[in-house]
Amino acid sequence: MSLKSTKPQAHLIFWSVSAFLFIGFVWLFKGVLTPFVLGIAIAYLLNPVVNALTKLKIPRLAAVIIILLSFFIFVIGVITIAAPPLAREASALAESFPGYIDRTIEFLNPYLGMAQERFGGNYTENIQGFLKDNVGKIVSLSGGLAGGLASGGQAVIGFFTTLLLAPLVAFFMMQEWPKITKWVNDLIPRENEKTIQGLLKKMDFKVAGFVRGQITVAFFLGVIYAIALTIAGLNYGFLIGITAGFLSIIPLVGSTVGLLVSVIVAWFQMGEISYVAIIAAIFVVGQIVEGNILTPKLVGDSVGLHPVWVLFALLAGGSLFGIVGMLLGVPVAAVVGVLLSFSITEYKKSTLYAAKTPAKTVTKKTSKKSTIKKKTA
Repeated sequence: MSLKSTKPQAHLIFWSVSAFLFIGFVWLFKGVLTPFVLGIAIAYLLNPVVNALTKLKIPRLAAVIIILLSFFIFVIGVITIAAPPLAREASALAESFPGYIDRTIEFLNPYLGMAQERFGGNYTENIQGFLKDNVGKIVSLSGGLAGGLASGGQAVIGFFTTLLLAPLVAFFMMQEWPKITKWVNDLIPRENEKTIQGLLKKMDFKVAGFVRGQITVAFFLGVIYAIALTIAGLNYGFLIGITAGFLSIIPLVGSTVGLLVSVIVAWFQMGEISYVAIIAAIFVVGQIVEGNILTPKLVGDSVGLHPVWVLFALLAGGSLFGIVGMLLGVPVAAVVGVLLSFSITEYKKSTLYAAKTPAKTVTKKTSKKSTIKKKTA
């Protein structure tokens, strides 16, 4: 599969301009795009289920309503169950966090004193000041965020706007999805239709496989970690488990962060190595379940989005465009990955990578061999 064109630079110019316009559009309207991007994402994730219902002779409108209502009832149910303990444990953690820092400093003081005697310098005061300053920033940031949400204002307006608009956008997108895909297909140049269709299928496979699969994996891991840590009696176990599950959207990040935080909390809570080992074993078992059961079944090995690439896409998108950038980060990363793979394949087929043997030389040699055979005959 390769692009057929007498002017390859025309493709480069066209797609470069398209990418520039897309980035410019997101940059210009990033303040209002969140509910629309979220609605489109919900429609994209749920559309296969709607298609499955329509194959059972259920009208598309009825299928869209059934799936969308079921989805939002499920989300509201999960939030209703999880929100009270999360809020309670988050508040308790914010209150006890300065105490953890003081105990950490007390634990490190002998080692810092030894380092100070050997190398000089005020290690104790510097590290103590660093920890307290940064903890103060985190607490003030959390307090400012909570205060902003409680007092109303632009954040609350944005939240309720997203809450109202995202379902509407998802509904209309799911209802009109066949027409939208047909419209996009009609825009594809006829000359390169098969090539572009193949690229679009690969992009859809990567985005759908990773996003749908990884969100499901993260959900199950969050439930497993939260229940296991709560049963083990870890302070803030429910909060740590849900957070670790949410961060597992980026492979390996959630389990790593959850393990470190859980081990620290377990040590300060009990001060026993055996209890710390139990908490660490929960995350080890979680990783075994994820690596051998959840990820192979729900994501698959052929999706091929590296954790570092996903993390970079999320951070870069969030840095450039905020929440909208984070929502778009993984799909854009998948698309870029497919296009880079296609470009490398095309490059290796070209004469820039390896010059071809001239055809005339080969024909002359074969013709000489044939004449020699005739003479000997």
